[in-house]
Amino acid sequence: MDRPADHPPVTTDRVGVLLINLGTPDGADYWSMRRYLKEFLSDRRVIEAPPIIWQPILNGLILTTRPQRSGEAYAKIWMEETGESPLRHFTRAQSEALAARLADRHPQLTVDWAMRYGNPSIAEGVERLSKAGCRRILLAALYPQYSAATTATAYDKAFDHLKTMRWQPAIRTLPPYHDDPAYIEALAATVRRGLEEAETAEGPPEMLLCSFHGLPEENLQKGDPYHCFCQKTGRLLQEALDWPKDRFMTVFQSRFGPKEWLKPYADVTVEQLAKQGIKRIAMLSPGFASDCVETLEEIDMGLRETFEEHGGEHFRYIPCLNDGEAGMAMLETLVKRELGGWV
Repeated sequence: MDRPADHPPVTTDRVGVLLINLGTPDGADYWSMRRYLKEFLSDRRVIEAPPIIWQPILNGLILTTRPQRSGEAYAKIWMEETGESPLRHFTRAQSEALAARLADRHPQLTVDWAMRYGNPSIAEGVERLSKAGCRRILLAALYPQYSAATTATAYDKAFDHLKTMRWQPAIRTLPPYHDDPAYIEALAATVRRGLEEAETAEGPPEMLLCSFHGLPEENLQKGDPYHCFCQKTGRLLQEALDWPKDRFMTVFQSRFGPKEWLKPYADVTVEQLAKQGIKRIAMLSPGFASDCVETLEEIDMGLRETFEEHGGEHFRYIPCLNDGEAGMAMLETLVKRELGGWV
């Protein structure tokens, strides 16, 4: 049927996948860091204190001093050749690799990526997919272990934008995958490779530490399942590796502020192990889909230094899944399952 000349453009129905990661500043300079931290630390899912109390603290002391300190940490890992953080680099690489893996069998799919904080935003990602003709969109937050402070806020942001759209696409969300066999096997394959390299270079590690980003303990008491999901991931990984229980620990990193956070603390544990005479340890951080400042600067630089300062000799950091074969095979499996009936 012929359409009137002024009829809005009509696009062919497509299916979209939007990979969502935590976020990144646009640069390591003070003002880029300040913008990023202001958005991140203004999120009520992240900081649950009443705004009337928190905002003066945030806009006063924290946003005056922390951008410089955080910028120094980012500068250590910044990818100068591309002018971006590793998190942005690997998230884009994951999107491109997933699109390539799905292209032949599912030509109607469009894969894109976005950040909860910083650029490109989730709203921009949803708009790009919608303009490409995607009437069905899978939002895939790359957080294996669900938390209100990560998974929920990512989907909140997408739903906020959907409320502004006259013609909304159908939406699905990727559920947590902390205990999915594809995820556990991808982790195990990556760890096995890292352990083989460590054994060749300096001998097998005496302890294997599985480090997750921490949260305030009160979040657990309020019903957030994150702590339990992290513990289950650690247990399943230890079993998949057939690694001795007495040489495996699940720890938590990146605590901030005066509250009690999930324990045991990663930095305290690493220091104690070194003081106890442990000379070789390996660490991984399976809660992150991509290497970032928390893994590359906090663990591979900071905790390495802590371990060596207190008598440790060999510290092995095992990278995140990133866009490696094991991680991409897992992501393809998860996405294809959640797209069932759409493709």
